[in-house]
Amino acid sequence: MKDEERLCGLYMRVSTEDQAKEGFSLPEQRERLEALCKYKGYKIYDYYEDAGISAKRGNHRPEFDRMIEDAKNGKINTVIALKLDRLTRSIYDWENMLTSSEKYGFDLICANDDINTTTANGKMITRIMMSVSQNEIERTSERTKVGMAGAIKQGHIPAVCPIGYKRENKKLVPDPLTKDIVIRIFNLYFEGNSYTTIANIFNKEKVNGKTNWKDTRILKIISNELYKGDYVSGKTLNRPIYYENVVEPLVSKELWENCQVQKKKNQKNYMRTQTYIFLQKLRCPKCGRILAGGAAHKIKANKWYFYYRCEDCKNNIKEETIENKVEEILSDILEYDNVVNEFFLPVLKSKIDNPKQELEKELKSLNIKKERIRKAYIDSLFTEEEYKNELQLIEQQTNIINDKLLENAQAEQLNFTTEDILLKRDMDYINHLKLPLSYYAFNKCWELLDRDKKANIVMRYIDDIELEIIDNKLDVKQINFRSTFYNDFNELYEKGFIDKKRPVYFNSDEIKGIGTIRYSEYLPIGKVLAHLYRLNMFYEVNLYKGTYYKKTQELKIGPFLKNEVAIRMFPFQKNDNGNNDWISIGMLATRPVPNDIKVNIKDIFEKLPSKISKNNF
Repeated sequence: MKDEERLCGLYMRVSTEDQAKEGFSLPEQRERLEALCKYKGYKIYDYYEDAGISAKRGNHRPEFDRMIEDAKNGKINTVIALKLDRLTRSIYDWENMLTSSEKYGFDLICANDDINTTTANGKMITRIMMSVSQNEIERTSERTKVGMAGAIKQGHIPAVCPIGYKRENKKLVPDPLTKDIVIRIFNLYFEGNSYTTIANIFNKEKVNGKTNWKDTRILKIISNELYKGDYVSGKTLNRPIYYENVVEPLVSKELWENCQVQKKKNQKNYMRTQTYIFLQKLRCPKCGRILAGGAAHKIKANKWYFYYRCEDCKNNIKEETIENKVEEILSDILEYDNVVNEFFLPVLKSKIDNPKQELEKELKSLNIKKERIRKAYIDSLFTEEEYKNELQLIEQQTNIINDKLLENAQAEQLNFTTEDILLKRDMDYINHLKLPLSYYAFNKCWELLDRDKKANIVMRYIDDIELEIIDNKLDVKQINFRSTFYNDFNELYEKGFIDKKRPVYFNSDEIKGIGTIRYSEYLPIGKVLAHLYRLNMFYEVNLYKGTYYKKTQELKIGPFLKNEVAIRMFPFQKNDNGNNDWISIGMLATRPVPNDIKVNIKDIFEKLPSKISKNNF
């Protein structure tokens, strides 16, 4: 093609990285291409500029596409760029351009690279140059990915900081102002509340000073792996890379995973007129389908009867049958919930989750921010309305921190410990023995709970209940607990602060035969004596030592005082006495009568005995 016939389109492009490099700015490229056309005598038809766009394969470049369309339509017969990598860095895209240039009759010129696509050798040279360019960009991408992976593993998360976290030294750390909001969302959802229900609760309470909580935002929070300490990059590109334990979690991995399972059960539009205690917990042992809830109303007796049925196999089981089969377990769960989850753990947790120094530091930061906003308002940088809105938000955040500091102060005054958990459980058992009527009046009893509270307990602690078919009827086979409950319970049990029921064969003068007893793990003798001393501030409680034979499960202990009843037994030896067939056992016992109670009846239900010191021994 003769130079005087050339009608040119000048293409300029910069990516984000190139903008900082000398000689790659759009004005610089334009000036140099115009000088080339003037020197060669080329006629310029139009300018095509793509700003801030990489030349990777697949990237959409509007001006580049418009230029190629103009070339195809004959408006230009020459495409000129400063360098080959301004046009593309992909071998695939370059081959397409060569094919199009041959088909539609336009030439490709690169000022700095002396590109000539009219000969076979010229095309070969461009392919070599393009391979080098693509290799460079792929190596840069690899280095970037390695650097990003290292940064992510150190807590530098390349994403918008989500609620519950804040950035400190580029790292995501829990935000004491908002982390409890996230924890509460997970707990509410875990207990069976839908996204919409949680959003409505938050809007009603104006949580975090907002009334625009939406179910979609709640879903986004529940689905975010970051809250269990992990991070997933590349989701939008469908090439996810999973990084574990890169930030401090706000919820346990067990709770997060259980909430993902819960998604299948908490339907946004799910409405029922009746509460079914074991809903979503029962599967048909024959076909595996989740049993549906049903109810029948007997008008004369004015009583509802609840049952669960398989729509496919037509099997059914009465709710009463399930409750009767697992009543003891449900009572144990309720006792755990009353003593540990509702009474002790919130206090113990507040000591861990509300670190005093961090809260005071945050309070100081808010006060500085408040003063800065005040000065900005005085200098007319804020309108009065903007100032009031900012001030209101700071006041709300300040109140949250002050509430947490107050919780800390109260927790320090109460000074509850894990030893108190065991003490409270033993006291409840003793109260049940000595004052059964008063015990039921002061403590929650499974039989007296309403249906909603029962369903909430089952939802919180039980994963599912396995059924089996016996004599052509459905029956309870096994209860599977949620891992969060099991892990918390088991941790306290292994440390000796929670008891389990255990079968044992009694062989003493006072007691003979098979029975069950409350059993806890080893505690050092000093802790046992301290526990006994505190119990004896309220009751007459005795400590006995005996021998337990592992193979026969036979317990030899005593002699007891007249009419004494066992409270709890525990090993006196750590590590189960090794390989020996026997183990030394301790047992606490009391008489099931109220005449040895040493304090007011009300005190044994509402107070704990005082702590002891070494002087008490």
